[in-house]
Amino acid sequence: MNLNPLLVGTAAPPIPAVRAWSARYRGREPLIDLSQAVPGYPPPPELLAHIAAAGGSLDAAAYGAITGDATLRSRYAEEVSELYGGSVSLDEIAITAGCNQAFVVTAMTLATAGDTVILPLPWYFNHKMILDTLGVEAVALPCRAEAGFIPSVEAAATLIGPRTRAIVLVSPNNPTGAIYPPATIAAFAELCADRGIALVIDETYRDFNAADRRPHDLIAETDWQETLVQLYSFSKAYCIPGHRVGAILAGQRFIAELTKVLDCVQICPPRAPQTALTWAIGALSGWRGENRRTIAARAQSFRSVVSSIAGWSVASIGAYFAYVRHPFPGRPAAAVAEWLAAERGVVSLPASYFGPRQEDFLRLAYANVDVAAINALPERLAVGASG
Repeated sequence: MNLNPLLVGTAAPPIPAVRAWSARYRGREPLIDLSQAVPGYPPPPELLAHIAAAGGSLDAAAYGAITGDATLRSRYAEEVSELYGGSVSLDEIAITAGCNQAFVVTAMTLATAGDTVILPLPWYFNHKMILDTLGVEAVALPCRAEAGFIPSVEAAATLIGPRTRAIVLVSPNNPTGAIYPPATIAAFAELCADRGIALVIDETYRDFNAADRRPHDLIAETDWQETLVQLYSFSKAYCIPGHRVGAILAGQRFIAELTKVLDCVQICPPRAPQTALTWAIGALSGWRGENRRTIAARAQSFRSVVSSIAGWSVASIGAYFAYVRHPFPGRPAAAVAEWLAAERGVVSLPASYFGPRQEDFLRLAYANVDVAAINALPERLAVGASG
C-alpha cells in the first residue's frame, strides 16, 4: 500500500532506540536512566485515590466537553491568573490529552502545508516531528552554548517570511534546561505581535523553575490573546504522565477554531484525571513546592558532580535537564550515548536527536534520579575504557 510520504519522511521516535541500548547493559550496578523525562518520585497516594474514585464513576465513563471539563478549566484559569498576574477565563483554556497533543492541535490550528514555523535549535524532537508530518517547514533558530542557549530575538526577526505562522519557545527548555529571562520572552512577544504571527510557548516544566518567580508578564498584558498560545502539561508536576492531561491557554477566537480539531482527534480529554486535578491544583501546592526544591537540589548536585569528571562539562542546566558536552570530539553523539547505556549503564539521549550540529552534546534528565544515583556518575562516566 502507499503511505503518507510526509509521515514516511519523518524521523522515528528516538526513545525505543535508546531503550534497546540499555537492554544490552549487563553491569552489576543498577541502571541510571537519565533519558526520558519521568518524575523520579511517585504521585501522592491521595491523588491516586482521587483518580481511582473518579474512574469508577458514571461521569468518567461518559463523554465530556470537547475542550475539557469546566471545573478543571475554571480552576486552572484561576491558577494561571494568579501565577502570571493577569485575568484568564475558562473560555481561554482547553484541556488536551497531554502536551504533545496540545502542540499537534495548535500547529494544525495555526499552519497548513507549505507554511513555516520557527523553532529554536536544539529543538524538542516531537515538535519537529509534528511539523514534518503536517508538511510545515521547521525553520531553525540556532541557540548557542556561549549565550546560555537563549534564542536571539534579532536573529529570529531575520527568519520571518511571508508564510511564517509562529515562533515556538520552550522555557524551561527541553533539551537544554535553559530558562528564558522574562525580558527575552517579552521581546519575542513584541516581535510576533508586530509581524502578526503567533508566539507559542511550551511551559511544561515551569513548576520546576528553582527561582520560583513569575516566568513572564505576557498574561498581565491586556492584549495577550492576539498573540500568545501557551502550552502546559500536568504530567511532570503531578507525576501522572500515563493519564495524559495537558492544557492550552489562548484567546477565545483561537480556542473556537482549535475546538474543531479537538473534536476530531480526542472528542474529550480523559475524564477521571480531570476530576482529580481539579482537586489537586490547590490541595497539592505545598507538595509541588517541595518537589521543586528537591529538583533544585538535584541540579546543584549534578552540576558539581559532572564538573568534577575529567573531560565532561555542563553546557547548560535548568529545570529538569542538563545539556552536557561529552569528551569525545568527532565521535557521533549517538555512538557515545550507546556506549554509555550498553557498557556503563547510564541512559541518556544523544543531542543529535534534537537537531543538526549537536554531536558534541548529550541530554541528561537529572531530575529522574536521586542524589545517590547522581553521586555514582563519576565512576560510570570515566573516560578510561571508552571502547
